[in-house]
This record gives sequence, structure tokens and C-alpha cells, in this order.
Amino acid sequence: MTNIPETGRTPRVQIRLTIIQVLVVSLLLTLGGRLWYLQIRNGEEYAKEASGNRVQKVVQPAVRGSILDARGVPLADNETRLVVYASRTELMNLKDDGKAVLGRLARVLGISEVAIRNRIRLCDAETPQPCWNGSPYQPIPITDEATPKQALQIHERAEDFPGITAEPTAVRRYTAPGKANSAQVLGYLSPVTDDEIQAGKDSESPYLRSDQVGRSGLERQYDKELRGKAGVTRYEVDNLGRVVGEAESVRAEPGANVVTSIDARVQRVAEYELNQAMKAARKEFDKNTGENYKADSGAVVVMEAKTGRVVAMASNPTYDPNAWVGGISGKDYAKLTGKDANNPLLNRAIQGQAAPGSIFKVIPTAAAVNAGYSFDGRYDCSSSYTIGDRTFKNFESKGYGSINLGRALEVSCDTVYYRLAHEEWRKDGGITPEKGASDILYTTARQFGLGKKTGVDLPGEVSGRVPDRQWKKDYWTANRDTWCKQGKEDGTYTEQIAYENCTSFKDLRAGDSVNYSIGQGDTLVTPIQMATIYAAMSNGGTLYTPTVGKAIISTDGKRVEEIQPKPHGKLPMDARLHSQIDGALAGVATRGTAAWRFAQVGWPQDKIPMHAKTGTAEVHGKQTTSWFATYTQDYAIVMTISQGGTGSGASGPAVRNIYDAIYGLDDAGNQDLKRALLPQPQKTLPNIEADGTIDAAKVKPYEPQAQVSPSR
Repeated sequence: MTNIPETGRTPRVQIRLTIIQVLVVSLLLTLGGRLWYLQIRNGEEYAKEASGNRVQKVVQPAVRGSILDARGVPLADNETRLVVYASRTELMNLKDDGKAVLGRLARVLGISEVAIRNRIRLCDAETPQPCWNGSPYQPIPITDEATPKQALQIHERAEDFPGITAEPTAVRRYTAPGKANSAQVLGYLSPVTDDEIQAGKDSESPYLRSDQVGRSGLERQYDKELRGKAGVTRYEVDNLGRVVGEAESVRAEPGANVVTSIDARVQRVAEYELNQAMKAARKEFDKNTGENYKADSGAVVVMEAKTGRVVAMASNPTYDPNAWVGGISGKDYAKLTGKDANNPLLNRAIQGQAAPGSIFKVIPTAAAVNAGYSFDGRYDCSSSYTIGDRTFKNFESKGYGSINLGRALEVSCDTVYYRLAHEEWRKDGGITPEKGASDILYTTARQFGLGKKTGVDLPGEVSGRVPDRQWKKDYWTANRDTWCKQGKEDGTYTEQIAYENCTSFKDLRAGDSVNYSIGQGDTLVTPIQMATIYAAMSNGGTLYTPTVGKAIISTDGKRVEEIQPKPHGKLPMDARLHSQIDGALAGVATRGTAAWRFAQVGWPQDKIPMHAKTGTAEVHGKQTTSWFATYTQDYAIVMTISQGGTGSGASGPAVRNIYDAIYGLDDAGNQDLKRALLPQPQKTLPNIEADGTIDAAKVKPYEPQAQVSPSR
């Protein structure tokens, strides 16, 4: 064997050792630099984070405040139920995504696994209800109707139900006292979303992932006050997660109670009478269409005349707000949103808008007198009035000869208002208005509060419409391309209308003003707007901002924030004109179009003076809308029924029955104050004791015998 000289391999070994030494030094330098960066440059920052990691917080949700009627009767409160929750994140970490767990849970609860999976899936634009719209990291309620036996099975077999808990929880309850549903007034709750949490993180009262948020009605309007403030306890824990001490604790503050001006007894009567009126209307034959009236929706508002406070507000069709508690089912959601549901979530008292018909005529009456026409002058109430080649007829083509404006209101003579509107239109320059044209019929409507929201303390109110010259120009600009594309001068009726709109809708035509003068055409109002106007007629002319909330009271009763009535304007009429119109509206109830609902059937006009105006509004492609607007010295009541027929025919009996219940009147007009629900507006707040309970002496239970059934 040949020996290799030692000097032959020394250079290679040395090179390798040198390389290794360089690598080791480089690694040491890198590690040292990193340690310097973490410990010296950013040491303080990481120390703070490490300190934070040793503190864990436990959140205690606040109990939501109650919503009470004017006497302190709960309309919405809370009850303790056993709620079963599922942690979606824990289930998704299991090998089978929690399928086996949900199968076992379904058998325990007696509901299908599919139904449970639907409850915990996350909502998006394409996912139908039911689904979870809250945070994916928050425990999701499966049911709030678990029995103690079911909850015990889940607790005792915890290893079979990872991610599943059953806990006693305060759950929202809508009490419907005396069957007073109040759904659209109260609203409903649903889980807070991540977007809402993010948006409110810097607010005084940020959302928690466990929060339920008001989505409509009073629940939404007063959500901040009702929600309260959650309690937070911070615990010090060691690196193994064991509690070693309590850092700090902030107790939860229950939400405040909201006292409303709603009287549950009157609310029940209003809902009942509206529903009965709609049922009765569906039995009546419409000679214009050759079929019965559809009476597909309606609303009624009962308002204190001297304050604007809402005593009752009903909308039909309606729904049960309890359906949303604990998460709405697919079946219930379909009932509320399906094509045949007719949108029961809509509060038609503030969101339903329609042409007002003749209850609008108090406005052109005031406008005419302010324009210089005499209230007691003589005006021709002919059976029809012709402009160019178009004839505008009086209701049922009936004429009353030469009458004054008061009588025109009493008998609801359309042709008197046609003439006044046409004459004012010509004075203003017609289609090409003169500079500074007054357009007094339109400006007066805005002075009455139309064309804008009343400001009622409920979300989602709409403003209605005053179709003046500017509105027509704006509307034409927005729609002219579509009209001009579809329109044909000699085409079908629809094509001819589109052609006419394309060429001339931007102009305020004579026919527009004539139709407008009797509350027709493009005019739109809401029941709350008209109730506000007729309440102002009752109180001498002051327009109040309508309110449902009356006070916000802390749970111990020590802090009371009253919501005072707020006047925001005056009707555009002096005392003399107000007295004249007031007298004419009394005449409507005694010798005019509403007499057969009041004076002729025993209304005690000498003790409780009634004022009224009927309205029957025509709607293209639909049956007529029924309106009935009334007031006494205490209250204003306005009712409307879509596709319901005439004002006095469809709505009149129901409004009369509501007044009978309020004042305790029998069919002959005799008053029994023991039967009266609210002969005078409620002036006091309910007395809430220090422990949060209501003084029972001031809260009389609802008595079903106080209800008034339709008798006429």
C-alpha cells in the first residue's frame, strides 16, 4: 500500500474548517443582532404585549331594558330561558367539522340536523335564511326552548358535545298585553355584525360580539339606551392559563326602560278594528272593477291632539316579533318576505304613502283664502268641469249648485276645487310660469308639513311628495330616457302615456293642478303626516313633532329623562280661518259625508264635538284607497285602507268604534266612564320602584271586556 503524504490533504481540511468557522460566526452575529432588536430596540413594546397576554377578560352582557306602555305595562321585556349554543370555531376544528356532534345534538333536541346546520351557517349575499349574521367567533344560539332535561344531558355528556353549551339566558319577549301586537312600533332584534362592531369600536358604548341589535321600530330608535353597558372582569393568569388574581372589575349596567305614549288597550282596539274593517271591505262589491275590494293593507294612527304623542299605531298586515327571538326560522322568514306576504315588516303608518284624496282639501281651502278668495263666497259645485278636451267629474257626478267653501268641505265637492286650482294655475302663467309665481296651492302644502318627514321617533319614515314644478322637472330628468324609448304617439295606452310623459311631463299642466287640488295625481302622503295636520286643527294650529317615546327611566327609577312634546310650526291660517275650517269639519260629521257614521247614529256632538273628513283616492291600476281623518278636543285619528273603497264606507265604522272605546260610548252615544279606556290623555309617568318594578297600583291590567267589537 502506498502512503499518502500528510501534507497532501492539509489545505483541503483547512479550507473546510475556515468555511465552517465563517458560517458559525455569521450565525452568531445574526442571532446576536436579532436578540438586540427584540430586547433593546423593541423591548418595551414586546414587554407590554407579554404583560397583556397575562390578563384575560370575561364579559358579562347587560340585560336589555324594557319597553313600556304609558301606564307601565311591558310591551317588550326579557325572560330567562335555557338556550343551547354552538361554537362554530370549535366544531370546525373537529375532524368531521362537527357532523357527529350535531347529529347527537339533533337527537337530544328533537330537531333535524339540517335545521341546526342552517342555523350555524354564515350569512352572505347568496345564503337564504336561516343563517347566522353575527360574528363567526361568537357562540350561535340553536334554540331558546331547551328543557331542563335536554340541558342536563348536554352538561353530563360534555365529552359527546364539544363546542355545545346550554345556559340560562335573558331572552327578549314581546308580551302583546291584551293581544296588543304593536309589532311595527316595537321592531325586533338580530345579532350584531362584524361591520357594526368595527364601526362602533371607538364609541362610548361599543358593541360586544354577543349583542343583539335593534333592527326596526323602538328597538332600533332607542337601541343605545335599551342596550346598557356590559360588565368586564379582567383576571391575571399564569403562562399555563391558571387564574392567579383579579386585576379589575366593572359591573354591567342594565339598559334603561323606555316608557312610551302607547296605551296597550287603545292599541289593541286600533289593531282589531283595522283588521275587521279590512275584512268587511273584502265583502263589498266594487262596481268599477266588477269584483270585491281587495283591502290588501292599511294603517291607523291615534294621536294626542295637544302634544303629538302617539297613543296607538297599527299597520296591517302584521307579524309576531317573537319570531325573531333566538334567530328566525326559514319557514317564518319566508312568511315575512315571500311574494304573497305583502311586506308585513313595513310600518305603513310612517312608511306607506298614497294619494290622500279629499282629506287633503283642508290645504287648498286654506290656500284659496290666503290667495284672496272669500271663505263665504259663492262657488259653483257643478257635476263636472272641463279643461280643453278633458272632463273632470265630481264624485258620482253629483252637483250642489252655488255653495261656499265650508259647504264644499262638508259635501266634498271636487269641482269647486278644480275651478280654484285652474284659476290659480292660469294666474301663475300656466305651463310657462311668470317670474315669482306663487304656486300657492303647493307652497301651502309644504307649510302644512307635507313633502318632508314629520320627525317621528321611529326609523324608516318616508317624506311623501308634493308634486310642484321643481319635482316634475327633476322626475322628468330622471325618467325621460326610458319614457322616450318606450313611448309611441299612436301606440297602446301605456305607450301613449310614456310618449306624453316624454314630451311634456316636465311641465306643470292644468290637469296636474286640478288633480292635485283634490289630493290625487302624483301627490303622496303618509298616515302620520295627516294625523299631525288634523291634530294641529284640533289644538288651534300648532304642528307638533310626533313622538312615541315618552321617557327614558333607569332600572332603579332614579334617573328620568322625559321626552317633551316639540312644536315645530303653525298651520298657515289665522284664527278666523281656523274657526271657519274647524266649523266645516264639524259639519262633515253632522250633515256632510261622515254624518252617517256620527251624528245620524248617536254621536254626542254637544259633549264631544267631532270633526271629520272623508277621502276616496283613485290609484291607476288599483281599486280606490279609503281615508278617514278625524279629531276631537283630545285626539286625532286617521285611518287608511289600500284598495278598500270609500273613506266613510270602509274606514268610517272602525274609526267610530275606536272613539267609542276611548270615551266609553255605547251605540246610542251614552258615555260610561267606567268603560272608557282613555277619556283624557295620560299625563303622568308610571312609578318605577327602586328595585326596578312597576307600582302595581298605577297599572291596571288589560280587561278584554273593554274591547269594542264592530257594531255598525
